[in-house]
Amino acid sequence: MVESNLTFSEYPFLKELGLEEQNLGVYHSGEWIGNGPIFTSLNPHNNKPVAQIKMGSSQDYEDCIKAMEAEKEKWMLLPMPQRGEIVRQIGEALRAKKDALGSLISLEMGKIKSEGDGEVQEYIDICDMAVGLSRTIDGKVLQSERPGHFMMETWNPLGLIGVITAFNFPVAVSGWNAAIALVCGNVMVWKGASSTTLCTIATAKIVNEVLKKNGFNSVHTVCNGGGATIGEQFIQDKRLQLISFTGSTEIGVRISTEVHKRFGRTILELGGNNACVVMDDADLDLALKASTFAAVGTAGQRCTSLRRLIIHESVYDQVRDKLVKVYGSIKIGNPLEQGTLMGPLHTKGAIKEYEEGLEAIKSQGGQIIYGGSRIEGDGNYVHPTLVEIDGNADIVKTELFVPILYLIKFKTLEEAIQLNNCVPQGLSSSLFTKNLQNYFKWVGPTGSDCGIVNCNIGPSGAEIGGAFGGEKETGGGRESGSDSWKQYMRRSTCTVNFSNSLPLAQGVKFDV
Repeated sequence: MVESNLTFSEYPFLKELGLEEQNLGVYHSGEWIGNGPIFTSLNPHNNKPVAQIKMGSSQDYEDCIKAMEAEKEKWMLLPMPQRGEIVRQIGEALRAKKDALGSLISLEMGKIKSEGDGEVQEYIDICDMAVGLSRTIDGKVLQSERPGHFMMETWNPLGLIGVITAFNFPVAVSGWNAAIALVCGNVMVWKGASSTTLCTIATAKIVNEVLKKNGFNSVHTVCNGGGATIGEQFIQDKRLQLISFTGSTEIGVRISTEVHKRFGRTILELGGNNACVVMDDADLDLALKASTFAAVGTAGQRCTSLRRLIIHESVYDQVRDKLVKVYGSIKIGNPLEQGTLMGPLHTKGAIKEYEEGLEAIKSQGGQIIYGGSRIEGDGNYVHPTLVEIDGNADIVKTELFVPILYLIKFKTLEEAIQLNNCVPQGLSSSLFTKNLQNYFKWVGPTGSDCGIVNCNIGPSGAEIGGAFGGEKETGGGRESGSDSWKQYMRRSTCTVNFSNSLPLAQGVKFDV
């Protein structure tokens, strides 16, 4: 039964995306179904219910897998440039719905409208890149030491893959995986975060409308449901050759253990806890702008959000005072309204994390110099917060997924690098300097230990052309650009003997 207090009718873009007051959360065989529990999607701006979703059951998941298996050979045998053409069409379909889908992201996730639109653009961009890959992925011709022999490497699809995405990027991260995986010839099942299920359904409707027109009904299946039920089936299923997971380090450790136990592959994008170092010769205005966006954007709920601002002692007071002034000017409110720079936290649970985190910070000597409290009302709003603290405090090494920024003082670049590297996570980092010697030390073997190492830009806001991911407890996986496509394919070394003799490698003699 649909709740009478749903606010579905207030948002016309929901109908434009093919959504209804009650939606089905599973897709395979060209149809939307759902036999699991009812889930109600909430607007974090006011915590009012927007729409309902009939989630998936264990049998729904099994049916997705069987449907994928039935269609995988047809998709694999389609020439890669033809798969690329279909992905191109997906990108075009997303362009047509960019405004509506960006609005839905703002409504259900809580990020501001320009960030919601930007997230859809990421999916479009990765489709464009995947189209290029579909005509350029190659292997190698290798030189054989044996006469009359030819050696080469070939790349083939893995087969079935599973993608589990998080609430903070409910559309883009799916696209990072889907565009590349589909071009590479894989079929996939996607489970989005339960709290952003409308985003998952809307995105999958756009993608599958294109696939269906091209004669494919189960290449991109969807099974929404809880982590303890549907998510558990993902990680235990030997038929899924790869699990791509975005989420917490705690869950990532278990996924890595279970999937590798069955000799599956993983792409893990876990905790961030990112730092930005501001040297004494930095362009301070540039550093200020970049740091504010990185710390406040998405209300501090990006994997690449800035958590630690490490400032040279000679410019520390100047940067701190400017930041306090800028933080005081940030417009907080409805993310769908023009001019808003910071929306709500995604859930009430995030408010609890924010408040408990501040208590831990104060108990470890941290001094709040701006913010430090929630904003009263129906929504999940808090003040972005600045804290002065010792960079080696225990709480600093634990990522809080909320808009709290630590200000940390240092004397030398070597000390700043140590502070950057002393946390368990290793996703993104940045250095502001005009000295090339500083920068090349920063990117060198004794510099930042992160997967993303920037200079004169913040740690947040990656382009799809570069591989995205990090080291240490961030998981070590890579998504999106560069040669990330290799994770979605299996490599074969092939040798052909076109002679009439059988010489052995390394000069081995075996005469029979």
